[in-house]
Amino acid sequence: MAIETPSDSGVSGFAERVANLEDELLSPLAARSYPARRDRPEEDSPHRTPFQRDRDRIVHTKAFRRLTHKTQVFIAPEGDHYRTRLTHTLEACGIARNVARALRLNEDLTEAIGLGHDLGHPPFGHIGEGVLDDCLRERFDIRFRHNHHSLRVVERLERDGEGLNLTAPVRDGILNHTGPDRPATLEGRIVRVVDRIAYINHDIDDALRAGVLVYEDLPQDEIAVLGGSGTERIGTLVEDLIERSYAAGDIVQGEEVGSAMLRLRKFMFDRVYLGDHAQSQSDRIERMLRALFAHHAEHPPPAVTPGAGVPERVVDYLAGMTDRFAIRAFSELFVPQGF
Repeated sequence: MAIETPSDSGVSGFAERVANLEDELLSPLAARSYPARRDRPEEDSPHRTPFQRDRDRIVHTKAFRRLTHKTQVFIAPEGDHYRTRLTHTLEACGIARNVARALRLNEDLTEAIGLGHDLGHPPFGHIGEGVLDDCLRERFDIRFRHNHHSLRVVERLERDGEGLNLTAPVRDGILNHTGPDRPATLEGRIVRVVDRIAYINHDIDDALRAGVLVYEDLPQDEIAVLGGSGTERIGTLVEDLIERSYAAGDIVQGEEVGSAMLRLRKFMFDRVYLGDHAQSQSDRIERMLRALFAHHAEHPPPAVTPGAGVPERVVDYLAGMTDRFAIRAFSELFVPQGF
């Protein structure tokens, strides 16, 4: 038995129906799916909004698949339950969609930004990003920032140098999910805040599992405000974000809850991301990445994009590595092989 639908259902009239539904259901502050703003004009999909199409393009990239073997915090962890860049991305994306739905904002745009925001992360987490930045400054007097490289991935590197031709709001949200500038859309601003909500609390979970922290180490004033478990803290932060943002007409946190989250984030950088456990591995990781960087600066990989100079070629290659590929590449180049 056929599903009863309006006479203009199916692919016919899809964009018009979506536009009408968005006008009816979404907040006036929400980004609208149409018209699509792309650098290279193209025909719209007959059955997906432009933001849904961007989402699918991101999920089908090689860079997205590589996230499963890129470290979130713990390098080559002994255990199957630690976060990777991929699991962080999926967890943050789910929270962000929840917030967007509650605020009647565009969930498809929020999802596309969330899925693409960490594509440019290099191997070995915060340590890897810092080493690559130091190497670039020392040799070429330029900086490495993973959000800028995430944008380069989608604009220039994927599809063998053609890029994904994503819409402008998605690219803006990917670029500005961190750094000095806020995203232009409320949906992008959701991802910017939720990225921190997700990784702070999930990384606490992993640090407790690994024995790097015990519960009593956590700052008790902040725990009293936010909650004793990760679920409670995320719930507190999300509810505060929704309530405060709804009242403000912008994406904002309350003073008490937002400040507690920032202090908890500082604690995590001091004790976990840049703490003793991380530093115990940082010397080996730094030697490895510096050796790979020096080698490829002298012997640049092939260019993915036309006209790419040596710095771009080196960064594109190294930042695209997974943790295990970097270890294997270092071993093949610098560790004597058996005869």
